Amino acid sequence: MEATTLTRHEQPMSDYLALWNGESSKTDSVSDSFVAYEPSVPGGVIQGREAFEAYVHELRTAFPDFTITVEAVLEGDDIVMAEWTGRGTHEGEFNGLPPTGRTFEHRGMSTFVVADGEVQEERMYYDPREIAEQLGFLEE
Repeated sequence: MEATTLTRHEQPMSDYLALWNGESSKTDSVSDSFVAYEPSVPGGVIQGREAFEAYVHELRTAFPDFTITVEAVLEGDDIVMAEWTGRGTHEGEFNGLPPTGRTFEHRGMSTFVVADGEVQEERMYYDPREIAEQLGFLEE
């Protein structure tokens, strides 16, 4: 898939990506009723802006160098699809797991619903076992 430049949703998506990458001031890029379908969280769902902010804060505390790099993107009227690569070093506790000092890199894809200048929903598609394996939690 060839990368495409965002036009209609460039600002909310740019701010949303900046939030993941450590700019905590960008929380207004997500709606109050934001929903994230995230395979690594208990129950697989994060509901609401405050819960999402808390999740990103916990993630960035455990992986202070965490980054998401968008590799390719497609944009529709209210839908944005992105292929991305996530990277980070496990330096703090996360989901009850002690820090390992190891790094991970994994690829994934997300589908976003964007309306009224805000990200309303994200559905993430990736295998969290790949990260657990790289961090040493699935070793025999």
